[in-house]
Amino acid sequence: MKKKLFAVLMAATMVSSLVACGDTAPAATTDTAETTEQTAEVAAEPAAEQTAEAPAAEATDMRVAMVTDYGDITDQSFNQSTYEACKAFGEANGVDFTYYKPEGDSDAEREAMIDKAVADGYNVIVMPGYAFAGAIKDTADTYPDVKFVALDVSEYDLEGDSSDFNNETFANVFSAVYQEELPGYMAGYAAVKMGYTKLGFLGGMAVPAVIRYGYGFVQGADAAAAELGADVEINYAYGNQFYGDADITAAMDTWYQGGTEVVFACGGGIFTSAGEAAAKVGGKVIGVDVDQAATIDGMFEKGMTVTSAMKGLQATVNTLLTAIKDGNWDSYAGKILNLGLVSADDMSLNYVGLADSTIWTDGFTEADYKQLVADMVNGKVVVSNDSSAEQPSATTAKINFQGNIK
Repeated sequence: MKKKLFAVLMAATMVSSLVACGDTAPAATTDTAETTEQTAEVAAEPAAEQTAEAPAAEATDMRVAMVTDYGDITDQSFNQSTYEACKAFGEANGVDFTYYKPEGDSDAEREAMIDKAVADGYNVIVMPGYAFAGAIKDTADTYPDVKFVALDVSEYDLEGDSSDFNNETFANVFSAVYQEELPGYMAGYAAVKMGYTKLGFLGGMAVPAVIRYGYGFVQGADAAAAELGADVEINYAYGNQFYGDADITAAMDTWYQGGTEVVFACGGGIFTSAGEAAAKVGGKVIGVDVDQAATIDGMFEKGMTVTSAMKGLQATVNTLLTAIKDGNWDSYAGKILNLGLVSADDMSLNYVGLADSTIWTDGFTEADYKQLVADMVNGKVVVSNDSSAEQPSATTAKINFQGNIK
């Protein structure tokens, strides 16, 4: 395979709402995250012989279909953000767009919607979330002339223990994964700079994406604590699921009533348990993956969400659909790219960051945030993406690691 360096280009503004932290790869052991350019390998194998009719997508005849995972386009999460990005692109470029919702949560039901989309004449299929790994494996070779755009589907999701981690996927598939440790760091750093010293990290399941968010969060909080000379404590636990329930809410009650001021709720609907507990004592929450402020504040109380650590789903969709429209699909086909920060000057060009809804304070202003991003891009601030340790560590902050609380 031939390696090729690339700089991520042509992104649009990042958007709002929830979490699909779900890659299931074994812990990574890379020491640092590269933020300005990534190395990917181009799949050199010829496309498999076509076994079903499928129109080829050209710049002049592309038709885009999105398939939802187990949610729907009003989930204020991956599905909604992806749907809104595809719809906006279609309207702006005169490209036909529709979406398909599987009847249930299984590979077979997702595959059925891909089959239907192709039968209906759609030649670009957009799929949000790791749950599509099985469907990709079963359909990509069947439709070699269809262009598949996957969001947050890792090589390990696709290949399991046989993965060689060479950043390749099927020849007609592009997948974006994200450097979660970077927005995690930003959120932890911001929280301490905002004046919070009793923090919590509530992860969903301890999969690599969630771990990277959490370990980045600890690194950021620890760095801010050292700068300020502050005594910072961090409760750290996983709920062992991606939704909230009474047991997890009870654990969050213990945190908040014991003095925790803000919890980074990192795992899909698990934010409901953090929000329920926070509402009882006037506590705060940090959202994840997309801008969760409207969702969390709407369910509980205005101003509860101080920020969200985000992935640029809309930016990714816009970049890939633009590339296809302009005839540049070959620059992405067969690759899995690890997206992060690419600009110190234009926040809209970055694929990770904090939400526009962040409640800026005197301790952490928008200018401070932009400086932090610049320091990351320029290498002054380096964030480790090593998720191999059993628990996070810190130099200044005190960590109360609780493992799985359920």
